[in-house]
Amino acid sequence: QVQLVESGGGLVQLGGSLRLSCAASGIIFSIYSMAWYRQAPGKRRELVARITTDGSTYYVDSVKGRFTISRDNAKNTVYLQMNSLKPEDTAVYYCNGDRLMTEVYWGQGTQVTVSS
Repeated sequence: QVQLVESGGGLVQLGGSLRLSCAASGIIFSIYSMAWYRQAPGKRRELVARITTDGSTYYVDSVKGRFTISRDNAKNTVYLQMNSLKPEDTAVYYCNGDRLMTEVYWGQGTQVTVSS
């Protein structure tokens, strides 16, 4: 059974930091590209950051320079370090794993709230 379990969300003030973690089980983690998505109330789910099997990364423009995605294949875990948080970063953050865009898995989500 495949599971992606996020942790690390919470309430933080403007300019603060959080680190999200996503622990995977039931998959060969190293062969999956991993990503973080987010969905704010009334908005579509958007891709925030992605890291491929060889470590290449992608970030949506709004988080470049503030967020860092990383992975530890030995721990089957992907991280999202979020710095200089803004109220517009408030959303439910979802972990995503995909292999060749055919095998796709999602976590249950973790709430991030940034207060001003």
